[in-house]
Amino acid sequence: MSKVKLAIVYYSAYGTNHAMAEAAAQAAEQAGAEVRLRKVRETAPADVVKSVPAWHDQAERTAHIPEAAPEDLVWANAFLFSAPTRFGTVASQLRAFIDTLGPAWQQGHLGNKAVSAMTSAQNTHGGQESTLNGLYTTFMHWGSIIVPPGYADPVIFASGGNPYGASATMGDVNDAVLASVRFQTRRLVEFAGKIAA
Repeated sequence: MSKVKLAIVYYSAYGTNHAMAEAAAQAAEQAGAEVRLRKVRETAPADVVKSVPAWHDQAERTAHIPEAAPEDLVWANAFLFSAPTRFGTVASQLRAFIDTLGPAWQQGHLGNKAVSAMTSAQNTHGGQESTLNGLYTTFMHWGSIIVPPGYADPVIFASGGNPYGASATMGDVNDAVLASVRFQTRRLVEFAGKIAA
């Protein structure tokens, strides 16, 4: 099996998607993948971020994590995206990063690579499924190969039953969510290896 190079690209204002991305990075490395964990650039004004203590604290805690660049997706042969839902769609910070990927897409660097996505919301029915489906629509345009968790393992039911991707309620990255993240990541790495072989 070819070596999987996985780019995990996330946005996290308060830490939920960061925790999910860290768990995914660990699971991917345990599955034999080479991993780049990258956060997307914060687009909210600095004074707004500073005015919300939890937001500011999260930015400080993750200051050491490199910002995502198109080159990270060119390098990778698999992608995992994670960001919260905002009003039923992905947070604008991740969308802003995706909107920089036109040249990489036009040069064929995004197609035929395995991809999956995770999300969170303030409550159980806060738009997780529509957020993931919206991201998958983008990945279809890229020509990427979508690898959702589906109901391929019982852990999906234990974490809320979302077959589109791991999802959490804001601030509640519990053991069931982490098990779902790990399964989804291992599945992505497995299929990325098959595609790259």
